[in-house]
Amino acid sequence: MIDIPGLADYERIWSLQLHFHNLRTIGKIPNVLIFVEHQHVYTIGKAGDEQDLKVSKFFLEQAGAKIYQIDRGGKITYHGPGQIVGYPIFKLDEFGIDVHTYLRKLEEVIILTLKDYGIDAERKTGLTGVWVKDGKIASIGIKVSRWVTMHGFALNVNTDLKFFDLIFPCGLKDVKMTSMKEILKCDVDMDEVKLNLKEKFERVFGVKFVEHSTELVEKNGEFF
Repeated sequence: MIDIPGLADYERIWSLQLHFHNLRTIGKIPNVLIFVEHQHVYTIGKAGDEQDLKVSKFFLEQAGAKIYQIDRGGKITYHGPGQIVGYPIFKLDEFGIDVHTYLRKLEEVIILTLKDYGIDAERKTGLTGVWVKDGKIASIGIKVSRWVTMHGFALNVNTDLKFFDLIFPCGLKDVKMTSMKEILKCDVDMDEVKLNLKEKFERVFGVKFVEHSTELVEKNGEFF
């Protein structure tokens, strides 16, 4: 497991994912789980386009948010401070599961984590992600190539939800986004949530992660 410190640039972490995906595909590394908190960014998946923006791309860029069209499934979402983004680089055939089962397991990890905080979360039929009543608290969008996963999930912990007001999250016109902070009426310890997520990953997927410092994935200040 690698926990990236600070607020990370999206493109830099995307490059890191690709690097690890290539290494995992050829068997050079074990399964990897990356946790990160991003700088303000909007990402548009393969099923989305700029019609899911409520404002112009120029407006978002002027507000300091970058926009990327990327190769994951799904439509548009927001990443930013106060949100935990998880990128599992997993070889699915080693788990004996297909893509559908993998998605359900990601949802289960988040549902079990939220349960530790007294939050009753659930799936919604026909939709990917995790919900608390009518509010969506976690989004999921993945890519699987040669049975190795990349991209992943975003859990709203202390997220400023107003950034979702500028888009149709996941292309849904009437969706309301929520966060742990909004539900619990207080700030939530991000490191504690990451630890709980790690434990739930280990339980749901039957794996054991060793935590590595970013020194193992950086060289001269740059990811290699």
